[in-house]
Amino acid sequence: MITKKGYKAASVLAVMAIVLSPVAAGAAVDTKSTTINATIGSTISMTTSATVAIGITPASSGAASSASDTVTVATNNATGYNLTLADTDATTTLVNGANTIAAHAGTFAAPSTLANNSWGFRVDSAGTFGAGPTIAQTNQANLSGTWAGVPATGSAVTLKTTGATTAGDATTVWYGVKADTTKPSGVYTDSVTYTATTNP
Repeated sequence: MITKKGYKAASVLAVMAIVLSPVAAGAAVDTKSTTINATIGSTISMTTSATVAIGITPASSGAASSASDTVTVATNNATGYNLTLADTDATTTLVNGANTIAAHAGTFAAPSTLANNSWGFRVDSAGTFGAGPTIAQTNQANLSGTWAGVPATGSAVTLKTTGATTAGDATTVWYGVKADTTKPSGVYTDSVTYTATTNP
């Protein structure tokens, strides 16, 4: 039998147990987010015809022929690309042993009719060449359109500047040669360099 005094003591102990027992609280929460940035780099590639073959049967007053090169550029660069042209080295002549055909005196800024015993290039609608269209010609007294000598390396001219991505943008570059019978027969050779650069 619990006495009044014992009952009172038991009650006090029960109250203390309730006060001292842990009280459940709400869980603490913190959230953060992370941004994922996938940076896609710019890429660019280019193809050319590799070789441009121009056949000429010279005449005493000169005969001219022309043929084209196709330069195709692909880039994922959002601001497009810049395409330039220059001779591969400082010598801008076509060479066949000790024999040469000089670069045409016309320039990209001021092209002119292709002169006798010279060679040059043109790109329709580039610089001040005019719209064309230029076509392949063989053994003509004069080639249609105006022409420029290919500049030496280090003095490249800009053929085209674009402003968007492209899966394959083609530029047709025409080359012309005019020669008379003072030039010995044979293959006269030089090389040019195209440079395609992504825009900033």
